[in-house]
Amino acid sequence: MRNYESLYIIHPEVVADELAAMVEKFQKVLTDQGAEIHNLDNWGVRKLAYPIKKVERGCYVQTLFRAEPQVIAEFERRMRLDEKVLRFLTVKLDGDFPAVEAAREVAEAEVQEEVFAEEEE
Repeated sequence: MRNYESLYIIHPEVVADELAAMVEKFQKVLTDQGAEIHNLDNWGVRKLAYPIKKVERGCYVQTLFRAEPQVIAEFERRMRLDEKVLRFLTVKLDGDFPAVEAAREVAEAEVQEEVFAEEEE
């Protein structure tokens, strides 16, 4: 299984329960095919860099997950069919998830600090 990051933008008129239902629907598409969701983050409504379909704002949702390559095709097909999704992008991550790598770097830095402290004593 490979690590992926998917970011999609939902039309800003989709709010509250309807937005939660859409996010849950796309999460279910992944889990039904055997993907493991690592992190799901709703960034909220933000201004777009340029208008898409005459819309200037959108709700950004980021999903970090592990899946087989064939899962991505079905996931993106379902997004393409939903008119409320303005844009989406899925990329394969090399190595571990970004948050995991950042935590690992912090842990390694703490270990090095402990080693230096012990050497000074």
